[in-house]
Amino acid sequence: MASIRENLESVRERIAAAAHRAGRGPEEIRLVAVSKTQSPERMAEAIEAGAGILGENRVQEARDKREAMGPVVADRAQWHLIGTLQRNKARTVPGLFNVVETLDSLPLAKELARRMRAFGEIPLGVFLQVNTGEESQKGGVAPAEVLGLLERVSRLEALRVDGFMCIPPLGRGPEESRPHFQLLRRLRGEAQLKGFSTVQELSMGMSADFEIAIEEGATLVRIGTAIFGPRPGR
Repeated sequence: MASIRENLESVRERIAAAAHRAGRGPEEIRLVAVSKTQSPERMAEAIEAGAGILGENRVQEARDKREAMGPVVADRAQWHLIGTLQRNKARTVPGLFNVVETLDSLPLAKELARRMRAFGEIPLGVFLQVNTGEESQKGGVAPAEVLGLLERVSRLEALRVDGFMCIPPLGRGPEESRPHFQLLRRLRGEAQLKGFSTVQELSMGMSADFEIAIEEGATLVRIGTAIFGPRPGR
């Protein structure tokens, strides 16, 4: 069984190959190592192997892991929240996450901003999660509502909208994700044309389809299985 270090190197090679095919430089794409359900020990191993960003789904799980790892190790990586954030959990974000990739409503944005102002370290980088498949069971703002939400969130000085994020419908072939990635890229272009210059990032693509996401402009890819192997219990 390959080690986390070997898996990371393999993923980086695949990222570089996909970038070259798209006429991009590999340095344009950052890797988010999706560490949900992984032990603090395995996460520390990933950090030691060069993982610069960890992606966690749940705030309490992330908090417990940071405490177990200790700040000397945990602070060597950025921590991104890539799972749903409930408003009553916004109070736990300051000091725990560097970026929240799943902002999808104005009430949540206002609560986050309030908590960040009280914490004193602002602004917090956020991505708007876009429900590109308009799936009723999935979080995210509808594509038609993205620019309106962006305008409102951008008025909150404690937050900085750095980009957009999407999770295409699951259970499909990798190529079927391409239209969703193209839509997210178009929305970023529209945002930039309207003067939202901070909106640069596109967080899209996971283990099964990240190479297609890179071809369509991804600046962050969220990869777990290809780095850590199947999640515990699977």
